[in-house]
Amino acid sequence: MATFILTGRQTLDAVRGLMSKPEDRTAAVATIVEAAGGKLLHYYITTGDSDFMLVAEADAAEDFLAGVMVAGASGSVTNLKTVRAWSSGEFAKVAEKAGAIAGSYRAPGS
Repeated sequence: MATFILTGRQTLDAVRGLMSKPEDRTAAVATIVEAAGGKLLHYYITTGDSDFMLVAEADAAEDFLAGVMVAGASGSVTNLKTVRAWSSGEFAKVAEKAGAIAGSYRAPGS
């Protein structure tokens, strides 16, 4: 399974909703991730440029991104940023493959 990290901001309406009815949103986030075919690994409320961060696994980017689209369309979140994450071991395999194909690339102007 591929690992994805999603960060974003809560809208003013979402913050107002949480203030009027405080709740732990982990279950709601897990539900949408699972409905899109993924598995929620971690969900955090953060400070700084993002209000939240989640880490999830999915078989395909399309599955995870479908859930992201639903969350964005709800109007409760904005500035969504999704990145794919690799473990160090997984990335070593990527580097190995890059080394194997490096000789087939010609840099511009060379």
